[in-house]
Amino acid sequence: MKYSKQLFFLALLFAFCIGSYAQDRVAQIDSLFAPVTGKPAFNGNVLIAEKGNIIYQKSFGKADLEKNLPLNSESVFELASVSKQFTAMGIMILKKQNKLSYDDSLRKFFPELPYHNITVLQLLQHTSGLPDYMPLFNEHWDSTKIAVNSDIIKLLSQYKPDTLFAPGAKWEYSNTGYALLASIIEKVSGKKFGEFLRKNIFEPLGMKRTQVYCRRYENRKIDNYAYGYVMDKKTNKFVLPDSIAETAILVYALDGIQGDGTVNSTTTDLLKWDRALYTEKLVSKKMMVEAFQPAKLNEGKTYGYGFGWSLGDIKSIGKIVTHTGGWPGYATLIEREIEVDKTIIILQNMETPRPSLINIRNILNGIKVEASKEISVKVSKLQDYVGEFELAPSFTITITVEADKIFAQATGQDKFELFSEKEDIFFLKVVEAKIKFIRDKDSKVSSIILYQGGQEVEGKKIK
Repeated sequence: MKYSKQLFFLALLFAFCIGSYAQDRVAQIDSLFAPVTGKPAFNGNVLIAEKGNIIYQKSFGKADLEKNLPLNSESVFELASVSKQFTAMGIMILKKQNKLSYDDSLRKFFPELPYHNITVLQLLQHTSGLPDYMPLFNEHWDSTKIAVNSDIIKLLSQYKPDTLFAPGAKWEYSNTGYALLASIIEKVSGKKFGEFLRKNIFEPLGMKRTQVYCRRYENRKIDNYAYGYVMDKKTNKFVLPDSIAETAILVYALDGIQGDGTVNSTTTDLLKWDRALYTEKLVSKKMMVEAFQPAKLNEGKTYGYGFGWSLGDIKSIGKIVTHTGGWPGYATLIEREIEVDKTIIILQNMETPRPSLINIRNILNGIKVEASKEISVKVSKLQDYVGEFELAPSFTITITVEADKIFAQATGQDKFELFSEKEDIFFLKVVEAKIKFIRDKDSKVSSIILYQGGQEVEGKKIK
């Protein structure tokens, strides 16, 4: 009996320690979302789970500024590009039903399109080389009208913009590809895109608050909707993107286009989605393994993107699959750490700062990270790194030196200072990222490798 009592008290002590550790993690995560002086407070919903059990779920801020309505766990958000994983699943379900193949040609479904040798698989993995549809609409579309997917097909067929590269030659993120996948779903199934997803994904998984929704095109309202707000620089206030010229065109004229976005959901429903992907409720586990395989390019190289998911592998955590989304007023994120079964979901409806995903991930997994130590670099040597490096078509990182400091500036982003960690390796303090400079046989810098979010992306020097 004495032995049993000892075990009982040890069990109590262990349970106390586990409980205390869990509470400590929650407190640390909560502190990340605390308001920062001089910056807008985080506005959105957060859900974090372990093995399907919610350990942190919280709402911050407002769903509707006009009516002063707060967010809650059932508030519905536009997912933006997080929608792509649902489009991909729609294609996978049709494959399961033997209604299409990943090797099918795009022209099998839309023979009027001028693009040859593009497969469904390449559309899924962003290796098709298709041009972005947004510049096409900027040039040829009446912005007082709302476009739908068939309008993309009409403009591509009429104006025949060149591909960016031969199919399979490179990887470049393509909203066009995913809009066309949604159109393929409609053509093959005979159902509207939203209806197909509802019948085949949302209803079977009990995702009662999830739907495909084009708010302006459909002119209907969803109860408890999280309206997306952008900062008006003139008034320094948050407003609907419809009231600012540059964003109004996007959110109105392109509101009817589906597949690359327009799935709307809640953090609670997205956890149901996460749980289903560990099962065979929708497709077989073998098909899910295929969905999480990196894209293979023509020359044999691979890129860490599957079917609507970015792929990564992190020491001590293992394989992760993640995706982010962005649209005027919305910033979304879902990460599934599939080997340790942990889930991070963040949905924002205002352009406010959010904590580093890496910091959340490290707290969740009990990882202590030592801050990178700076070393000094001779100013004369900094000139070795100056140049422009192309990581993808239309996306570069420019390295400059000013006085005795070195800076990196990505396309469309601010300029940030780099700090040397070791020879030819620099880190940023504003985000969790590193840049490694690669030298050729003559010791001249010829390329860089960007390390960020579990990904490694190489960029060749072009200037």
